[in-house]
Amino acid sequence: MIRLLLRVLGREFAGPVRRTVALMTATAVVEGLSYALLVPVLRALFGSTPGDALPWLVAFGAAVALHAVLRYVSDVSGFRAGAALLHGMYHRLGGHLARLPVGWYGAGRIGEVSVLASRGVLRAMGVIAHLLSPLVSASVTPLTIVVVMLAYDWRLGSAALAAAPVVAAIQVRTGRSLAAADEDRAERDHESTARVIEYLRAQPVLRVGGRTAERLGSLDDALRELQRSSRRSTLSVLPGVLGLALTVQAVFTVLLVLGAYLALGGNAGAAEVLAILVLAARCTDPLLSLSDVGGQLRVARSELERLDGVLRAEPLPETDSPVQPSGHDLEFGSVVFRHGDRTVIDGVSLSVPEGRRLAVVGPSGAGKSTLLQLVARFHDVAAGSVRVGGVDVREIGTQELTERIAIVFQDVYLFDGTIEENVRLGRPDAGENEVRAAATAARLDEVVERLPGGWEATVGEGGALLSGGERQRLSIARALLKDAPIVLLDEVTSALDPVNEAAVHDGVERLMAGRTVVTVAHRMRAVRRADRVVFLDGGRIVEEGTHDELVERGGRYAEFWTLSLASEGSA
Repeated sequence: MIRLLLRVLGREFAGPVRRTVALMTATAVVEGLSYALLVPVLRALFGSTPGDALPWLVAFGAAVALHAVLRYVSDVSGFRAGAALLHGMYHRLGGHLARLPVGWYGAGRIGEVSVLASRGVLRAMGVIAHLLSPLVSASVTPLTIVVVMLAYDWRLGSAALAAAPVVAAIQVRTGRSLAAADEDRAERDHESTARVIEYLRAQPVLRVGGRTAERLGSLDDALRELQRSSRRSTLSVLPGVLGLALTVQAVFTVLLVLGAYLALGGNAGAAEVLAILVLAARCTDPLLSLSDVGGQLRVARSELERLDGVLRAEPLPETDSPVQPSGHDLEFGSVVFRHGDRTVIDGVSLSVPEGRRLAVVGPSGAGKSTLLQLVARFHDVAAGSVRVGGVDVREIGTQELTERIAIVFQDVYLFDGTIEENVRLGRPDAGENEVRAAATAARLDEVVERLPGGWEATVGEGGALLSGGERQRLSIARALLKDAPIVLLDEVTSALDPVNEAAVHDGVERLMAGRTVVTVAHRMRAVRRADRVVFLDGGRIVEEGTHDELVERGGRYAEFWTLSLASEGSA
C-alpha cells in the first residue's frame, strides 16, 4: 500500500511521506515499549517494598508523556503532509494530463478523470492524513508488545507471536475477497449511474409519448444489480471481521490459561504474568481496529490504482532537438494509423501546398476527422509520416506546432467565463481592437450586441448559455484571433440552422483566406471552394481531384454530390 502511494506521489513528493511514516513508526514503538515498564512496576507493587515502584512509575509516566508528544507531532506531520501533497498531487496530475495526447481523452475518459480529480485525489491523499497513523499503530504497536513479552517470558511471548501469521492470513484473504467484491460493485455503480443519466435524458421522449409514469426496465435492472452487489460486498466483510475477532479473543484466552498455569506452577511470577496479560489485552484494540482501517484502505487503494493508471499513461514523446518548419505546407506520406485492432487510416499519401485548400469527403467512419487529428498530433502514426513545412510533426516542438495550427471543431467547448475571455484563448496577449476585429469578422459582434452584459456575458459551463451557432461563431473568432497559418475545419456547419450557417460561412471564408486549409465537410456545397478534394473510405483514398473533375468522373464522389444536393434541396 505504502509502496503504491509512493509510486503515485513520485520522487518529488515521496520524501515527506517517508518522514511521516518513520515518525509514526517511532511513535508506535515508543507506545509498545512504554508498556514494558508495567512489569517492574507490578513486580515492585507485589513485592515486599511497594515504595520501590515509584521510580518505575515516574519512568512509565515519562514514557507515556513522550508517546503523547510523538503522537501529536506525528499526527500534525500527517495532516500537514496530506495537505501539502494534496496540492502537489493536483499539480502533478494536472501537469501529466496536459502532456497526454489529446487522442487519449475518449468519451469514457472525461468522466473517469473528473471523478479522479475530485473524489479520487481526496481519498488517496486522505490516506496520509487519516489512515497511516492507525495503520502503523495497529501493525507496529502489537509487534513491539510481543517482543517485550518474549523478553520477559519466552513461552507467553511465543504463544502471542503464533497469532501473527494467522492475523496476517485473515487480512490477506479478506482483502482478496473484498477486492473482487469492490470491483464488481464499482462496475455496477458505474452502470447504474449511466442508466440514471439515460433515464433523465430520455424524459423529453417519454413525455412526448405520454409515458411519464413508466419505469425504465434497464434502470430498474441496473439498480437491482447494484443492490445485490452491495449486499455481496457487505457480506464478504463478515468472515474477515468475525475471523479476526475470534482469533484475537482465542489468543488472549490461551495466554490467560497459560499464564495461570505458569503462575500456579511456580514457573513464572504473578507480577510478570499479570503484566503480560495487561500487555496482551492492550494488543487487542489495535488488532481489532485493522478491520475498519483495512476497509478504508481498500477504498483508498482502488483510487490510488486508478491514479497510478492515469499517471503511467505515456505522453507522446518529445524530441530533444526540435526542428523549425520552413513553410506551412502539409504532406501525408504512406500514413497508417490504428485504434486498437482497427486500422483507421491505411496507407494515405497526399499533399496540401502552402496557402491551398483541401477538402476531405467520405462516409461516416472513413477516417476523415482522424486525418485532422494526425496533423495536430493528437495521435502519432503507426507508420509513415505527417509533415508540416517539410518536417515530421514528431520532430517539431509541441508549442511550435500548436502555434501554427488553428482548429475549429463541430462540437465547440467553451469555458465557464465571459465571451471575451473565451475569445482571448486564441491569443491571450491580443489587444482589445484585435479581439473586436476578430469578433466582427466571425459575426460574433451580432451575438454580443443582443446578450445582456455584452462582452462580459457569461457563456456557462461548456457554453451551455449559447446556441450551437453562437458557440461556433465564438470558436471561429478565437481561431481568427490566433491568426495561425494552418487551419483545420471539422464539419463546422453540419448542424446549424440557415441563419447561423450563413454567418459561420462568412467567418470561415475570412479564416481560410491565404492559409493552408484542410476541411472535413458533409455539406457538399462547402467542398466546391476547395482547390482539391479527396474521397476517403475505409481509411483509404478512393478518389481525388478537383470538384469538377470528380463530378465528371461519375464515381463515388459524384454519387455523394448528387445525394447531397437532393438532401439539401429537400431540407
